[in-house]
Amino acid sequence: MATNITWHPHSLTHAERASLRRQPGLTIWFTGLSASGKSTIATALEQHLLHSSYAAYRLDGDNIRFGLNKDLGFSETDRNENIRRIAEVALLFADSCTLALTSFISPYRADRLLARKLHEERGIKFVEVYVQVGVEEAERRDPKGLYKKARAGEIKEFTGVSAPYEEPEGAEIVIRSGETGVEEACRQILSYLEGKRLIERSLGGGVSEVDNMTGEAGGGEKDVTANNMMD
Repeated sequence: MATNITWHPHSLTHAERASLRRQPGLTIWFTGLSASGKSTIATALEQHLLHSSYAAYRLDGDNIRFGLNKDLGFSETDRNENIRRIAEVALLFADSCTLALTSFISPYRADRLLARKLHEERGIKFVEVYVQVGVEEAERRDPKGLYKKARAGEIKEFTGVSAPYEEPEGAEIVIRSGETGVEEACRQILSYLEGKRLIERSLGGGVSEVDNMTGEAGGGEKDVTANNMMD
């Protein structure tokens, strides 16, 4: 880290900003294997929150590699840096009192713990959502053919095949994607947020309309499908 820099505090506290914006700031961190369905759920949740008048923004694992992290590959070192950067970006969104939703494989437990620590040090809530699916089921789905390519050796260091995924040990929410549809997954997350008073005001409307907007779920309570690639 550079030594000739100075931290400039905001003129408003986080609590004052939250009061003015009339909403909290927090990060909802989706993690799970490729093809677990985390981006599908995050997309549906983002749309529901926006239609409920919340400022929310989803940070996607593939999209971030087209810009901010386009200089990174998929080695363990690069994956560490990928998650460190996105944790800092999510923190900025959350500090601005936006609901930041991140959908990244984030395979290493230490990286997710670092993301949590960054938020906790600033007094900002961090909610980890583990979208759980077995490798066999993820391979069966394989919407982009990535597992097939990984098995053939065409993709190196692919999580679940030739690179590890370390399951969360203390995620606030666990969604079993083989048993839970997109609507129910969103309800599960919203119920947690409301129960913990992380969302203070009542969310109007239901979640059912979200499937029609995303086109991802294909009919409400079907199994979650994947919308993400590597991270």
